[in-house]
Amino acid sequence: MNRTDIVYQTCVGILRRELVCAMGCTEPIALAYCAATARSVLEAVPDRITVEASGNIIKNVKSVVVPHTGGRRGIAAAAAIGVLGGDEKAGLEVISNVKAETIEALGPYLEHTPIEIWPLESEHLLDMIVTVYKGSSCAKVRIANEHTRIVRIERDGAVLLEADAEAPAEEDAIPDYSLLTVKSICDFAACCELEDVRPILERQIALNTAIAEEGLRRDYGANIGKVLLTTGDNVRTRAKAYAAAGSDARMNGSEMPVVICSGSGNQGLTASLPVIVYARELHADSDALYRALLISNLITLHCKTSIGRLSAYCGAVSAGAGAGAGIAFLYGGDERVIAHTIVNCLAITSGIVCDGAKSSCAAKIATAVETGIFGYEMFKNGQQFYGGDGLVLKGVEKSIANFGRLGRVGMRETDQEIIRMMTNQ
Repeated sequence: MNRTDIVYQTCVGILRRELVCAMGCTEPIALAYCAATARSVLEAVPDRITVEASGNIIKNVKSVVVPHTGGRRGIAAAAAIGVLGGDEKAGLEVISNVKAETIEALGPYLEHTPIEIWPLESEHLLDMIVTVYKGSSCAKVRIANEHTRIVRIERDGAVLLEADAEAPAEEDAIPDYSLLTVKSICDFAACCELEDVRPILERQIALNTAIAEEGLRRDYGANIGKVLLTTGDNVRTRAKAYAAAGSDARMNGSEMPVVICSGSGNQGLTASLPVIVYARELHADSDALYRALLISNLITLHCKTSIGRLSAYCGAVSAGAGAGAGIAFLYGGDERVIAHTIVNCLAITSGIVCDGAKSSCAAKIATAVETGIFGYEMFKNGQQFYGGDGLVLKGVEKSIANFGRLGRVGMRETDQEIIRMMTNQ
């Protein structure tokens, strides 16, 4: 495989598209971005806001702290900070540069501005519409399927933009994710010209390590990372603690950015930090770390692609499998070892459900990382799960597809029931 190979180009394209910066949990940030865009179309600070959101958006915004809001949680806070201080050109960093006076104005604005929130019946699990009003004028923006994919813009009833939620504009053409396989990922990681990906990976290492250290240094949520470090000082514990601490911080209002994976900061932290910790422990050089991160990130994306951005299936499971694969690579594991690590991992933790973004995500991340490491250790010790063991099929690609079907199809009603329970319906 070389730079001209279609799979090589696709892998680089996927990494550039997926490993991007976000500040705050991506669902409330997407909502803030939608609201900021609507305000820019209205060309005024609205005196009334209506938010329509799919169940998975409601679930993932309900309990997480929105940065730059004084510790506030929920849809109203996300929409309000977006219209007051959001930069609609900044994507998932939309509220990264909110001014102090804007934060001070947020409380009075929320108190005096009607913000209506309605469930949105949609075929898309990630779907939101923000409508903003100023006097007799209004503007409406809809985002669907991906956190920054705007599919409709209206101003006073006139449609300014309309796009197919399933097919982005040509200039934002999606790489062919179906070309990802465990074999193609391992081949790419082995031969990749690192200059093609170094800036992306260096940013991931720097930002995700920084927020993990912030989570270990200060008081955030349930402090899962700190608790883990009280149980022992070894590389396995540190790997779990760093990933959990990053989530502790970002679920509870940290204003530090992270590099996400598959649309999720928590998945970005889970796929990267355990690999970084193990590379330090093993004194791996930077090239080995970069190649291990290529494997962990792309395996995470490969496992998650057939599930979708949001579901009842906890995304940390896929990222934990990715982390286990990256750690296996650091220990010299080849494609066969990595494949068995993934299957062992998925066979153990695929029952973890997503009940929204909040403090307990950090503990789920620690569990997923533990299982990724254990999946590798199982195979290293001559043990594995075989085709016919539950959802495991013969062949890693068939197993990944089976667990993807579980998350996408099998847990669909579970997702709806979780949403009903969380919204007291």
